[in-house]
Amino acid sequence: MQDSDAPLEMIDEAAVTAADLRHEPYDFAFVEHALPERLKEQVLVDAPHIPDRGSYGLPDLHHGPQFGAVIRDLMSARFRHLVEEKFDLDLSKCPPCIVMMGNTTGHYNEGYAHPDSRHKIITVLLGFTREWPHERGRLRVLRSADRNDYAFEFAPEFGRMLMFRVCDHSWHGFLPQKGQRMSLQLCYVDSEFYARKEYWRHSISAYAKSVPLLRKVIDWAPRRLPGAR
Repeated sequence: MQDSDAPLEMIDEAAVTAADLRHEPYDFAFVEHALPERLKEQVLVDAPHIPDRGSYGLPDLHHGPQFGAVIRDLMSARFRHLVEEKFDLDLSKCPPCIVMMGNTTGHYNEGYAHPDSRHKIITVLLGFTREWPHERGRLRVLRSADRNDYAFEFAPEFGRMLMFRVCDHSWHGFLPQKGQRMSLQLCYVDSEFYARKEYWRHSISAYAKSVPLLRKVIDWAPRRLPGAR
């Protein structure tokens, strides 16, 4: 994590601060323009190219300087302070871990409902999709493990941010939809060990997807067993 508390370069601090903290069905906040629209083209030009479905760890992604500036903001102590103030908690001993999704295929149970790992304290989602005209594929804040039982949803478009407190009922997910669906997930986790394990797991997955035969197996493998909601 960056130690500097200098003003953020890309993220709109005022917009993040002004976002209401909602408490039903669990603590979450939505920011319409966490990244100003004027930055859209320059950031997306520098964004990583993610050719396959699934998530990739930050160490396995290559990007340009403008996208890198967004990452520096997200990894900074100053952004962490904004999140701490929003949720009234101390994250100083919770390292950040970043993964990104680039595409969805719609061919399997993508977006299954889940509350996130107990090792995650706060999850922050930031959209980098140029546009998302589909009704399906919008992230849903769920009241239960049923993906149709939702309290809020948003398209993963550029600059939109959702952050929530992870708990045993912080259910979220989306209905499968094929498309270029680029979004970033920043999690504050309970240990450096867990952060390293997550990056290692995603690195193994990224390597497997780079091998043609293994990629075919992965493309048709279900994310969850039949019956997952």
